[in-house]
Amino acid sequence: MKIKLFALLIAVVTMVSCGGDDKEKHNSTAANGNVYYGDVLRLNEVEDFRSLFPLSVTDVISHRIANQVYEGLVKLSQKDLSIQPGLAESWEISDSAKKFVFHIRKGVKFHDDEAFPNGQGREVTAQDIKYCFDKMCSNLPENQASTFFQNKVIGAKEYYQSTTEKKPLPGGVSGIKVIDDYTLEIDLVYPFSGFLNLLTTAYGWIYPKEAFDKYGIEMRVKAVGTGAFKVKNIKEGLGVVLEKNPNYWRSDVHGNKLPYLDAIKWTFIKEKKSELLEFKNGNIDMVYQLPLEMIKDVTSELENAKKENIPFVLQNTPAQTVYYLGFQHQSKLFSNKLVRQAFNYAIDRNSIVIYTLQGEGVPGNYGIVPPAYKNYDVSKLKGYEFNPEKARKLLAEAGYANGKGFPSLTLQINSGGGDRNIQTAEVVQKMLKENLNIDVKFNVMPLAQHIEALESGKSEFWRLGWIADYPDPENFLNILYGANVPADPKANSFVNPVRYKSEKFDSLFLAGLKETDEAKRNALFLQAEQVAIDDAAIMPIFYDENTRLLQVFVKNFDVNAMEYRDLSEVYIDPVLKEKKK
Repeated sequence: MKIKLFALLIAVVTMVSCGGDDKEKHNSTAANGNVYYGDVLRLNEVEDFRSLFPLSVTDVISHRIANQVYEGLVKLSQKDLSIQPGLAESWEISDSAKKFVFHIRKGVKFHDDEAFPNGQGREVTAQDIKYCFDKMCSNLPENQASTFFQNKVIGAKEYYQSTTEKKPLPGGVSGIKVIDDYTLEIDLVYPFSGFLNLLTTAYGWIYPKEAFDKYGIEMRVKAVGTGAFKVKNIKEGLGVVLEKNPNYWRSDVHGNKLPYLDAIKWTFIKEKKSELLEFKNGNIDMVYQLPLEMIKDVTSELENAKKENIPFVLQNTPAQTVYYLGFQHQSKLFSNKLVRQAFNYAIDRNSIVIYTLQGEGVPGNYGIVPPAYKNYDVSKLKGYEFNPEKARKLLAEAGYANGKGFPSLTLQINSGGGDRNIQTAEVVQKMLKENLNIDVKFNVMPLAQHIEALESGKSEFWRLGWIADYPDPENFLNILYGANVPADPKANSFVNPVRYKSEKFDSLFLAGLKETDEAKRNALFLQAEQVAIDDAAIMPIFYDENTRLLQVFVKNFDVNAMEYRDLSEVYIDPVLKEKKK
């Protein structure tokens, strides 16, 4: 194992170093406001990315990389997750949130790329936004966002159907209108106050038609956007290097052109313990989520450190993340609500968090929405307490008294995420055996194959985490919305992989979408969520916390509830970095 890890690290270093020493090739220079230009931010992921193409981004690793390359009309603040101007410098909302008019920023250019004449990126216009949004509403194999605008934007559903029939409607989606080169209008079917949130997601990122025409599905690695960084080198499974975009349009509050960093480098070391070792050796600048058995050691090290010689920074915040077990509702076994309810009562979530996760998280005793929203009171929901007697009674009612006759069951989990994945799954396995006499086996696979299997309906029972795409409870409830389940049972269900359908849930959820008063909106969402809880639509296990270790010399890298990363204003303090040595 050590030999393999060493070989991997050598391969990564060779790939990303470009033949020279980072310190020599990336000298730091001071800028206004006590910030610094230069140097390289070194990050690691324990899973590989799936695709960097905006319409195919469904996993957090792909998002964390591609979010540095692409931009949309609006974006989120890394500091507080508020909505900020992006390619749109301003906008107006009228007709009670049914009409949105965006004013496109002038002078923003796509990255230089071979897709353009002479390899020089051209200016972004409203036509580019229209092109990308029409593409989002098209029936394409690589498009996992086809339901995103449907039933929300006028003409989106009709345009999708026309592309399905291979007869695209002239003019694209009728509700998306180019007024002039720098003005775009979007008209909605109903008032939707959360529409700007949708535009902050990967599906709202803008790319040039030239790139799609040239690269097609290869845009999963041939990323061409307008962001602060552009792709320099990608070696899948080994490393990704993004370099500074010299033509980036943004400046900071002191007038410094962004970004500060020369480059960002990702490695893909799969073992969390090895990742932490690389961090302590100074080869990685940040570790996200700690190995469970090392949490106490890290905390103790910080507490014992002298103030003038802190070894690293510990960042922590409640997360807009839920980890749950999913049921395939269209399977014979889990179409039975009694079985799903029995499973939910058979699990002691408090013990899982206290003893298995070392207190890192909140027991999933509510529903799918984590308790991380100020104005969404999950305490009003009635979830599942640990009640093995009731669980056994429900399983008997379902026809499986004491587990007799219950079919062989496999719990599918992904290989990343460190020991938390395996340990949590092992505890669930033990509890289902002890409390329901059900035998559960594991099937561990890489994240990309894991997601493909559950989205395609090939998996019956699995573990998954959902991290908010945008800071709104609606984003969590949307993955249970019946309209997101394809009519064809053999088609991939990207947004609602459990394929849960409930007319009552859908009615309340849709009413909440149309409500512009926040208090009334959240009240409807809570009612909808209670319906899903009563149906045991999923099996929440715990709500996470975002914990990071950060090198002391890395600045402006704020932690937030979504683990949303915008690295355009991150910089390396060379003075502190030298002291760390």
